[in-house]
Amino acid sequence: MSTPWLIFIVVSAVALLLIMVLKLRLNAFIALLITAIYAGVVAGMPLSGILKSMQKGMGDTLGFVAIVVGLGAIFGQMLESSGGASSLAHTLVSRFGKEKASWAMVITGFIVAIPVFFDVGFIILVPIVYSLSRDTKKSLLFYGIPLLTGLAVTHSFIPPTPGPVAVADILSVPLGWVILFGFILGIPTAILAGPLFGKYISGKMYIEPPVWFEENNGESSTRDNTVGPSFGLILLLIGIPILLILGNTLTTMLVEKKIIAGSLFTNIIIFLGHPFSALIIATLLALWLLGVRRGMDREKMLVLTTKAMGPAGIIILVTGAGGVLKQVLVDSGIGEILARHLAASSFSPILLGWLLAAVIRVSQGSSTVAMITAAGILAPVTSLLNLSDAMMALIVISIASGATILSHVNDSGFWLVGKYFGLSEKQTLQTWTVMETIIALSGLALTMLASVFV
Repeated sequence: MSTPWLIFIVVSAVALLLIMVLKLRLNAFIALLITAIYAGVVAGMPLSGILKSMQKGMGDTLGFVAIVVGLGAIFGQMLESSGGASSLAHTLVSRFGKEKASWAMVITGFIVAIPVFFDVGFIILVPIVYSLSRDTKKSLLFYGIPLLTGLAVTHSFIPPTPGPVAVADILSVPLGWVILFGFILGIPTAILAGPLFGKYISGKMYIEPPVWFEENNGESSTRDNTVGPSFGLILLLIGIPILLILGNTLTTMLVEKKIIAGSLFTNIIIFLGHPFSALIIATLLALWLLGVRRGMDREKMLVLTTKAMGPAGIIILVTGAGGVLKQVLVDSGIGEILARHLAASSFSPILLGWLLAAVIRVSQGSSTVAMITAAGILAPVTSLLNLSDAMMALIVISIASGATILSHVNDSGFWLVGKYFGLSEKQTLQTWTVMETIIALSGLALTMLASVFV
């Protein structure tokens, strides 16, 4: 397979995907499956082989992603319904004070988005931003941009949010490494795009709380922190699965390098720290401590956990389709040829992953589809480059960063933020879009810098 033909297959496959999503308005799940079939046919795979690759790619991907995303969705639903997210925000704001509340908001967004979907977390917490803006007479953006940044960075960088979970699975990267680098690189990224940019843009653009909020005297449906779960309990529940997964990664590495000997104790730590075990433990604790212990009716808990499966199911299926595309590229031999060309060049897989995700993101809007498609194309390449787990985790972060860039009118988040902040399209581009781009560029710069030391 010649290099020009190889490039044609990859470029035309991405173009076909974008045409189906943008022009034909086809669901991303179906579009990814058709793209995988197209790539297999053009690469010369037998038709029966394409079908086998599709089945294997879907099965291998969903075997991990379905469990992690499903459990994470239930966990997040309990945090939302119990008022835990609001409680966390109120506590942080009271400790930082209203003048420094922008830092409280970025921390709140950063923590809340670990178990809760971005849009849900934003809708829950935006009334607090309204209240702060009303009380301090500062622009809504002074507090709103930090909140959005915290939510957006964690949503893209830190498992068990669906995006990085999907990319990590497609690229076969241990979640512990992704969590570790997600925090290390996500914190400075959130500071740059959040409180620092928020302070700058709020000085240029004064936005008041919406009229309806003022008419209601700032009342909102958000729960007060005296009613919601305690600050410490929420931090504990969110921290348990993260610490267990990190413990799994660290212990596994120490055993493999023979720094410590394998034993029953290390086996238990590795088992408890597997994402399946860690999230089962966290979800059961959330159901008990945020539900049963607080007097929530068991029938209501069943309804809530079932409701959580709706958005999770969509993400799971799209991720599975991304796994199908990856498997077809592997079995067709395209991935091996790409890997050889990349290995012979000086082109960084970190930069390649970022560029792929960025192009797809800007073209069709969905960061999740951009992440999954970029990971599917890159997976056959990285699997043959013999990169370390740490380097692979950096590639996950770079793909997530690229998939964040330049949110505009084809992204639902663009309209959500504009609507709740009362911004015009131009103002949303000047605020939300710039913020997302700062995240993308900072993420790329920091992953490239980190790769020098890994």
